[in-house]
Formats: sequence, C-alpha cells, structure tokens
Amino acid sequence: MSDLSIHDFIRQIPKAELHLHIEGTFEPELMFEIARRNKVAIPYSSVEEVRKAYQFGNLQDFLDIYYAGAAVLQEEQDFYDLTMAYLRKAKEENIVHTEIFFDPQTHTERGIAFKTVITGIHKALLDGENKLGITSGLILCFLRHLSEESALKTLEQALPYKDWITAVGLDSSEVGNPPSKFQKVFEKAAENGLLSVAHAGEEGNAEYVKEALDVLKIDRIDHGNRSLEDPNLVKEIIERGLALTVCPLSNLKLQVVKSPDLHPLKKMLELGMMATVNSDDPAYFGGYLNANFIVMTDALGLSKEEIARLAKNSFAASFLSEEEKQKKIAEVETFYNKNN
Repeated sequence: MSDLSIHDFIRQIPKAELHLHIEGTFEPELMFEIARRNKVAIPYSSVEEVRKAYQFGNLQDFLDIYYAGAAVLQEEQDFYDLTMAYLRKAKEENIVHTEIFFDPQTHTERGIAFKTVITGIHKALLDGENKLGITSGLILCFLRHLSEESALKTLEQALPYKDWITAVGLDSSEVGNPPSKFQKVFEKAAENGLLSVAHAGEEGNAEYVKEALDVLKIDRIDHGNRSLEDPNLVKEIIERGLALTVCPLSNLKLQVVKSPDLHPLKKMLELGMMATVNSDDPAYFGGYLNANFIVMTDALGLSKEEIARLAKNSFAASFLSEEEKQKKIAEVETFYNKNN
C-alpha cells in the first residue's frame, strides 16, 4: 500500500484537461498588468475588487464579467501571455496534455484581428510543448448567442489557420440557442477536416445533447450533465463511446448543481459513461483542475481507482493519436499501481 494521501495522489497523477476556456483563465493580476500595458480603463481599482466581481449567481452574470475582462486583450503578446500563464499552471498540476477553447468572436467583434488572437495563442502552445512538455490542441468555439452567419464568417477567417486548429466547438448562453441553429457551420467545419465538440446539457435539457449528437454530429460532449434525464440518450452515449467533459466547480458556481454531494460525476462513472474532470473557467470558478478533483473526491468519496479511471478517460477522450492515447493511459496505470 502507498502512503500517498488521496489529495497528493490527485496532484501527482498525470492527466489531460479537455474543457478549458483560455479567456476563463484570466487572473486579476494579469488583467491589471495587460490593462496597464495597453492603457485600457477597467471598472475596478484593485485586484481585490476584481475578485469580488467574480461572485455571481448564474451563467449570464458570469458571461457579462467574462466579456468585460476579455476587452483588455488587444495585442498578440496579450494572448501569448494569457495562454502561457495557464500552461505554467497546468505544469504545476501535472496536466501533460490540454485541449483549450478560444472565443475569436469575443475579440473580432471589438475590432481585434483573428490573426492576432490565434497567433498569440498558437505561439504559446508551441512553447508549452517545447519548454514545458505539455502537448495541446486548439478548439475554436462559436458563440451561440450570436448568429450562424457570424459563426460562418468566423470559420472563413479561421480556415487559413486550420492546421493550427483541432476542432470547432459551441459555447456561451445555451438556453434559447439550440445546437440546430449551427448545423451549416458545423457541416462546413467537418468538410474542412475539423473535429467538433459542443456545450450541451449544462443549462439546456437532454434534448440539446441529443441535437448536438444528431444534428451537429459532435465527437465529444462538453458538460452533458442533463443527458442523465434521458436513459435512452445515456445508453446511446455509452454505445457510441462519446465522452463528457464535466466541470464540477463550474456547475456549483453557476448553480447547475446545488451542492458537491449532489454532483452526478460518480453516477456517470457507475453508469459506464466516459466522464472526465475539467476546470472550465478556473480564474472565475475558484479552482484549477486539481481543485475540481479534490472537491469531488471529498464530496463523493471517490477512490484512487476512480480517480485513475477519470485520468485515463481524459486521455481516451482526447484528440491525441491512438498511439499517444495508449502511451498516456499506460503512464496513468503505472502511477496507479505504484501508489495504490
């Protein structure tokens, strides 16, 4: 038996993060630094004031603050610095692979060139691999509260850089913006060789998840909590080997789940679903990946075996090559056998 505590086991096990909005890693200190550098006025006089503003009760309140913070990002260097700050944190957390979302419309809608955004992020991801040993993928998310026409325009802007992009995704306000609204843009992305994911079943019901599968033909489900409302859908998800990128602290902060002990993560595992743990927007939701694991472990009584299973799922659900997936899963197995 290993004398490694379960919290240290979580901190040290190799893992992947698959649901992470790079704009949602914007810590107040960096926001102030970049705002000063770009001479952008922000409605807060101190880091503490920004942290207080991060207290919100629902998805829309969060999104309002999130977009206000993003407004200070203007230059390629800003996007590089933002991404590198997350990658350094990932290194500390023993995240060895990450697939990050970015929201180009958040920036292009305020006059920032698509090229500026993606080049800064891409350069940081390259440095993350070369200097920190973290492999990565980049997922372009369309904002669902905007029109499909806007999404199509964004995809056109992205295609010259498609070798830097792994997949497209769908995020922002879910209710009232069903997946079917974006059928054409997802079809066009697939024609151009891009994989796809979509936020579904966070605030939207199980029907939103079903639409994402049937209409958008996604390769992975972001959140997916409310798929549990439909047993036939759960069965289909399991049969198709589709993963869920679950975000516990996000669910709690946005009142999607009322308390940690009511979170469906353990139930997903018991049903045989390929659930993974992720941090979503960690600067806003009170914790990076390890904190999400620790809160769930303490609330749900997860075992080392279940934690190792979640870590293996994170690689199995990734867009790494099959060879890389198996290599990383074997590393998790070795760590588990040594520290169980």
